[in-house]
Amino acid sequence: MAGRRAQAETFPARMKMRLHRARIGMRKSGVDYFRGDGSDWIAMVGLLLMVPVIACGTLLNPVWCSPTALVLPIVAGGLLLRPASLLGLYAAAAAALIVESVRLGPYSEGAARVTPGTVLVVAACGFFGLLIAQFRSRVGVPWRRGGTMLFDLRERIRVQSKLPQLPKGWHREMALRPAGGQSFSGDFVVAARTNGGRTLEAVLTDVSGKGMDAGSRALLLSGAFGGLLGSLPPHAFLPAANGYLLRQDWDEGFATSIHLVLDLESGDYELFSAGHPPGLQLSAGSGRWEEKAAEGPLLGVYDGAQFDSTKGSLRPGDVLMLFTDGLVETSDRDITEGIDRLTGEADRYVSGGFHGAAWHLIEAVAKDVNDDRALLLICRDA
Repeated sequence: MAGRRAQAETFPARMKMRLHRARIGMRKSGVDYFRGDGSDWIAMVGLLLMVPVIACGTLLNPVWCSPTALVLPIVAGGLLLRPASLLGLYAAAAAALIVESVRLGPYSEGAARVTPGTVLVVAACGFFGLLIAQFRSRVGVPWRRGGTMLFDLRERIRVQSKLPQLPKGWHREMALRPAGGQSFSGDFVVAARTNGGRTLEAVLTDVSGKGMDAGSRALLLSGAFGGLLGSLPPHAFLPAANGYLLRQDWDEGFATSIHLVLDLESGDYELFSAGHPPGLQLSAGSGRWEEKAAEGPLLGVYDGAQFDSTKGSLRPGDVLMLFTDGLVETSDRDITEGIDRLTGEADRYVSGGFHGAAWHLIEAVAKDVNDDRALLLICRDA
């Protein structure tokens, strides 16, 4: 024991320990900085140094370096600094304006002077920069992480909507188009292989609202629904989802949903619906589309709701299509007309086996619709 202690107290061992602690400290500081928890003194010092540099440039050549150039560190400070640090930068900028005004002389004596307009521009930029800094501080999302966080949210929704691989003889695909070309959608899909991989369970949900307004709620619900899927018997999923939505107590707390439970060995399936548009099944034998409508109220409206199912079977060559109302219903077109148009376009892909059809169907039927659109296709190969 004494030998090990003596070895640990040698000079190289102490230096190695100090180096390790310094490395850990630097790494923690870097993580805190990019999370927004670290000190902003580096940015503060850099911006404070910019103020006298700009002031000197203005005094030496006010034509090329206008007094309004002081808005540059002010704008950068609004993005980088906390409100308390920002006030110190503003004090330095105000002092620089006073020095420039005294050295350059009254603005009435010629151009390139500190005019009342210059003061108003600098003050306005400082005011808006302070508003941005206060909002960012209240939300707790620094500019360094704001865009990354939004990207991470979008990727989480995309990953959660990824469909599992199906056994040979089955084909599945899904397409999602948010309203207005945004990256966030109120429509989402969660799916999983359950019952030892024999059963495919998929839930297509349309959250009230659209685009970015519904994106945060869709993210929360997709995570909750993904946790419920496969953990409960199929008939208990929508009642549990309804109870979860009611507990959120949102102003726009409702959603429509359709739950597919498909036996991948026999092709038999069961559909549960919560106020959702009906599913459509193409029969390879007759070549006709049949609506598969189940009964059930919207999710999040009242407690104790009952959701009745409808059953069917996918034979070789059959196709099951699930979609949200944005694909078939608009202000100038009712849902019946929209379904007729969708099935008419889908008939063009029967011979090709519907491979790659989901995206093209949305393009053909609802390309310019200002609503979230989602389409899920489950095909059994002939």
